[in-house]
Formats: sequence, structure tokens, C-alpha cells
Amino acid sequence: MHLSTQTSHPDTRAPRKRVILAEPRGFCAGVRRAIAMVERALEVYGPPIYVRKQIVHNHYVVGLLERQGARFVESEFDVPEGAVCLFSAHGVAPAVRTAAAHRNLQVIDATCPLVAKVHQQARRVVRDGRVLLLVGHVEHEETEGTRGEAPRRTLVVETVEDVERLELSRDTPVAYLTQTTLSVDETADIVRALTERFDDIVGPGTDTICYASQNRQTGIKSLARQADLVLVVGSENSSNSQRMVDVAREAGTPAQLVPDVSRLDADWLAGVTTVGVSSGASVPDALVHQLLDRLAEFGHDQVDIESTAVEDVVFAMPLSLTDGVRSDDRERLDDAWSTVPSDTPAGTPRRTK
Repeated sequence: MHLSTQTSHPDTRAPRKRVILAEPRGFCAGVRRAIAMVERALEVYGPPIYVRKQIVHNHYVVGLLERQGARFVESEFDVPEGAVCLFSAHGVAPAVRTAAAHRNLQVIDATCPLVAKVHQQARRVVRDGRVLLLVGHVEHEETEGTRGEAPRRTLVVETVEDVERLELSRDTPVAYLTQTTLSVDETADIVRALTERFDDIVGPGTDTICYASQNRQTGIKSLARQADLVLVVGSENSSNSQRMVDVAREAGTPAQLVPDVSRLDADWLAGVTTVGVSSGASVPDALVHQLLDRLAEFGHDQVDIESTAVEDVVFAMPLSLTDGVRSDDRERLDDAWSTVPSDTPAGTPRRTK
């Protein structure tokens, strides 16, 4: 009997380029609510309506809403007296509400309910006679609004080093709250330093880091373990998007923020087989789809979904805007903001209704 043998050869083919797409990603419940409120206000009152600051921190979203008739202003004093004025999802200080009332503005409050909860906790802390130590970025709109609840009794802490510099005695009664969009790990270090620094300190009882921020950061950690490069779609002024980039880098994986597809640098992809992709909580999926299309042009045409959580949170709009609003508003909004017309240049803020 003749026995033949076959010599096996190692597989020298290059590994398949692919994308791992995080889920959940993009719009959180607070952002969905805020955008829907702007669109609904335009339907109810007609354009123009005024929005104090960016409704959410995404230039693409702001550009599209401007096309529909929203006007974004820096201050309530930039709004004509008696006009409709929306407060952004990041919240405002009581002084802003007072000024708006004096100008007879028709206020529609799009503050995220999770941010509003932090404001409520801040008021309680000060009523209890404690100094509020607010963990956050001093120039962020959310921090400005929360601090405004008790500006003379609130100190903003950005880093562990700031804790060491606090001019308070160890026995000072204090309480801490956190900006909702921070890195979970970064916040934990600061809170640990605070609890070591003060004897009489209380926390919020429940974590004030937004569920969506936590979920997206958890997803980023999963991507970082598997990818050669992580890309986060988000605007440069978006705190939660920036924190996602930080989380990936802290895990040892190169990461870049991509405000829109025109900012993708081909050099980032040199030698990269697996790209992890996610997006910040104020980013429509249209921008993610544009990025996936561009990555496919570079050979990363296989897309695998990495799901690390299920999000089913929905925040209702105020009663003044809900008459006639469809019950499936979440699905409608996601569908409307997930596609870009084929003739839309990359990064251009246009969409169809």
C-alpha cells in the first residue's frame, strides 16, 4: 500500500482587517429628549426659537437644528424679550432662570433629568450646612450650572492635586458630587483622595456619573482589549467623548477623537488590523456610518458588534410639548438621525426629515 504525505505550510495570508463597533453608543436618553424638545418647540411655536448654549455638545447636531430654525446664543441676554428660549441639556444656574424671568422669556427647560437630580442634591447639601466639593471641569456648562446653586458654598475639584490644595480644615463638614460625564476611574481617584482628606464627608448616596457615560466607557475598555486602534466619534467640546478617548489610552491602546469623517487621518491606520469604533452620548449614528464607510475604503470592511450593555432609558418631555407627540419618539428620532443623504459631503451638517 502506498502512503502519501502532504506537507503543511503556514498560513502567510495577512489577517483580515475589521472593525469592532461598540454597542451601546451615541445618543443617550437625555440627548434624545433635548433634541426632540427643540424639534417639537419649532413645530409648536414656529421658528425662530432660541437655545441658550449648544443644546448638546455636537456641532453636527447644532448645525442641523439651525437649518430648521433654531438659533443658538451664548446668553439669555442675547434672546429678544418675550421670545421662546430653551435651556440646554447641561442645565443652568438659578441666576440664569431669574434673568430669563425678568426678560419675560418663554422658557423650555431641556436640562437632562440626571443633571437636574445633581442640582437637587447640591441644594440639599448646602441646606445641611456642608461645603459642596463638586468634582468636575470648572469651565464645563454642567459644572457652572451646578455650582450656581450655591456659589459661595461650592468648590470645584478637577484633580487629586486640587484636593490637596483645598484651604479647609480636616474637620470641615463637606459633601461631594460629580459632573455626570466624567471618567468613572478618574472620579474614583478624586473621591478616594477626598475621603482621606476629610473626616466628616458624605457622598450623593447613588453614583452621579451618567449611566450612558459609564456604559460607553465600559464599551471602550472592551474595545481596547481587542483593537489595535480605538476611534471615538465626538466633538472636541464634548466632555464624555474626550473621556472615552482617555479611557482607551489609559488601557494602553492608541485612541483618537474623530469629530467627523473628514478628520480621519490615514496614517492612524498604518499597520492596524482591528479598529474599535464608538461614539459619545451626543453623537448621531449618521456620523458613525460615515466613518464606517471611510474605513471600508481602507480595507476595514468587516464590522463586528460588541455589545456590553442594554439601554432602555427614556425621559419624557414636558407636558407643554407632548400634545400630539408619537409614543415611538425614541425610534423615530434614532431613525431620523442615523442616515445621511447620499449627496451629502462628509462632515456636512445636512439630513432629511
